[in-house]
Amino acid sequence: MMWLSQIAIGGIEISPSGLWLIVGAGLCLLELFVPTAFTAVCMGASALLVSLLALALPSAFGLQIFVWLLGSGGLAAIGYRLNRQRTASTIRSATEAEALTAMMPNETGRVLYEGSSWRARCAEGAEPVAPQDKLYVVGREGNLLIVMPMHPSTVD
Repeated sequence: MMWLSQIAIGGIEISPSGLWLIVGAGLCLLELFVPTAFTAVCMGASALLVSLLALALPSAFGLQIFVWLLGSGGLAAIGYRLNRQRTASTIRSATEAEALTAMMPNETGRVLYEGSSWRARCAEGAEPVAPQDKLYVVGREGNLLIVMPMHPSTVD
């Protein structure tokens, strides 16, 4: 296993710890360009930790891969649990919003809800909505609000 003490890539020799460092940094940077729900960051952080292990045990490549897989899985599991708890939110029933655009029943538009502009769909069977109408938020599908007018609009 002495051949693993230096790895040649394109004529450039690099140590195993340097290789793990490049892979870890690359995976962490990948998250900036391709949103992977922090999976790439977990794998990158694990690779950065393995680069420290590779300094002490440069020829134990099998152990390095095992530690990287174990660390990646563990960090991903921890991240999943923390992210799930953080994003578990509900919308209170019958909260108020204001229409920013006109909407017909079952069509989408924009509303002002809790100080931010949201995509919204007028509920099935509801009256048409005019801009600046007051609305009830009756549900949510992902980042789409389901709304109903508080009173019939004057839109025809």
